[in-house]
This record gives sequence, C-alpha cells and structure tokens, in this order.
Amino acid sequence: MARWSWFRDAAGRLWRGWLPVVEATLAATVSWVLATRLVGHPQPFFAPAAALIVLGQARGQRMRRAVEVVLGVAAGVLVADLVVQALGPRTTSTVFTVILLTTALAVAIGASTVSVVQAAVSALYLVVVSPPTESLVPFRFVDALIGGGVALAASQLIDARRPLAPLVAEFRHTFEELAGLLDEIATALDRGDDEAALAALDRARHADTTVERLRDAVLAAGEALRLNVRRRRHIGRLRSVAGSIRQIDYAVRNVRVLARAAVTLTRGDAPVPADLGAAIRTLADAVRSAGDALAADLTGQEQVADRHAERTDVAALAAVRAAGRLFTPGQTLPLAMIIGQVRATAIDLLRGVGVDDDATVLGRVDAAVSGP
Repeated sequence: MARWSWFRDAAGRLWRGWLPVVEATLAATVSWVLATRLVGHPQPFFAPAAALIVLGQARGQRMRRAVEVVLGVAAGVLVADLVVQALGPRTTSTVFTVILLTTALAVAIGASTVSVVQAAVSALYLVVVSPPTESLVPFRFVDALIGGGVALAASQLIDARRPLAPLVAEFRHTFEELAGLLDEIATALDRGDDEAALAALDRARHADTTVERLRDAVLAAGEALRLNVRRRRHIGRLRSVAGSIRQIDYAVRNVRVLARAAVTLTRGDAPVPADLGAAIRTLADAVRSAGDALAADLTGQEQVADRHAERTDVAALAAVRAAGRLFTPGQTLPLAMIIGQVRATAIDLLRGVGVDDDATVLGRVDAAVSGP
C-alpha cells in the first residue's frame, strides 16, 4: 500500500510538472541540433548545457540569466585558454589556477552565483575534458549563445498568445488561499476549537510563499511582455497591478497575526463572541472580490474590475462594522487584536484595489469601526 501511494504521488507530481520536463528536453535537443548543423561544431556541449541552465531559472529571470550564462562561458574560455597555454592541460596546478582565477574574476566584477558557477564549470571543462584550441574557442561562445537563445524562445512559446494568463491564475490562487485561511479561522472561532485554530495558524505561517509566487509571476509576465513586441502595450497594465502586491503582503501578515490571536482566544476562559466568525467570513468575501478585481484589471475588463472593487469595498467595511460592534467594555485583549487585524486587513484590501486614496480609505474604515 505504501509503495502504491508513493507511485501515485510521483505520478501526480509528474502530471503537474510535465511542462518543464518537455520544455527542457526539447530546448536542449534543439540547441544541440542547431549547434551541430548550423554552426558545424562536432561537440557542442555548451549549447544544451546553456539551455538547461537558463530554463532552470525562475520565469522572469531567464533573460538576465541567459546573458550571464553567455558571459560566464566567455570568461571561462578566456581564462582557461590563457592558463593552459602557460601551464599545460590536465595538471593539478592548471586546475587550481583556472578555478581560482575564474571565480575570483567573477566575484570581483559582482557576478551572480549562476555566472560564477558557469564560468568555473566552463573553464574546468576546457582544462580537463577538451583543452581549448584556436579553432574551438569561438564555438564555445556561440554554443552558449545558441543555448540561451533557444531557452528564451522555448520559455515564451507557452505564453505567447496570453502572456498575462499565468499571472491572472496566480492572483486568483493567492486570494483564494487567503480567503480560505480566513474561513478556516472563522470555523475554529465558531466552534471554540483551539486545535483547529492552531492548524489555521500553521497554514498562515506558510502563506508568505503565495506572495513570493505572486512576485515571481509578475516578473515572469514582465519578461514575457518585453519579449513579445506586439503585446508590450500591456506593460502599463502590469505596472498598475504590481503596486498592489505590497498591500497583499501586508494583508497576509495581518491575517497571520489574526490567526495567532484566534488561538489565544479559543484557549482562554472567555467565550468567543457569536458574531465574530461571521465578521471574519465577510472579510473573506472581501478578499475574494479583491482578487477578482485585480484579475479583471489585468485582463483589461475595466467595468468588471470596478464591480468587483465595489463589492470589495462593501464587504470590507461590513466586516469592520461587524467586528467593531463586538468591541465592548470588558472584552479580552485577543478579541481586541482580532478586531484590529480585521480593520488593518480591510485597509490593505481597499488600498490594493485602489477604490479611494489612502486618506479616504483610513477615514471610511475608522468611521466603520467607531459605528454610529
């Protein structure tokens, strides 16, 4: 049974991750074919290697990494050629000197870790496996150029028609995750279940990864738009949404504090107010509407985005009012913290969707907390 479970999990991972496997395989193979048939290099090691290294980077960083790989190969080849001419190939002193000089040079000019490693590997390969000759030196650089170019082309094929689609999906996933976390906290509070509240807190502690994925998706979308000349007009739309990520990050942090206070409240002797869970669920509705608003804005559906932004406004202020009514004399500190985080999360949501300017948002939320 355990073995079958392992195979099932492995099959699931392969099903979800089949695209990078196919992408890397085809890019490396095409790089090899181009280098052998177009350039005429009999052993184009660096062409498929460069393609795999570039595709191994996160989307949004591949253009820069492609340049770094090419420069790293060039630097490694130059250093290896000079050292081999002076000390001879395949000796300990040559290996030591080549690695020392290559890495020192790369670090001195501020190269990234990828560039440092690529330069050292390129130089080491030339010293140990295939000592450089006058006729082969240009091929190494051209091979890396071919591999990097093919990798960039392959990484853009999937998103060529809809470069913003992965980012839209990531936005929806991020906000759905945050809304689901709020629902989980609300259920724990309704039941007074401290174990369920602890589980929600554990989930909240890992919520930062969703924001990081969202940042990576923004970088990837920007790269896709810059490489797609016909769709560069969408970059302005991307910039307008990218500014909302900071507010999303704040909202995630606020919900984590809210989850921690919920654990304390469910463990205490004081009863949990009956309407607290409903207020947090209303806040979850505001989160979902905010996600829909930002996704619609990305796809150019301005009227749809405005409608979802209005729903965000209504739900966020309703959650603040419902939570504010629970703040009566004699209530516990954990409850006050939860009410405060509902307010803070509502502010970040309204700032994120850009319903009003900051001063107006703060005034409206504070008025909702104070009540009539």
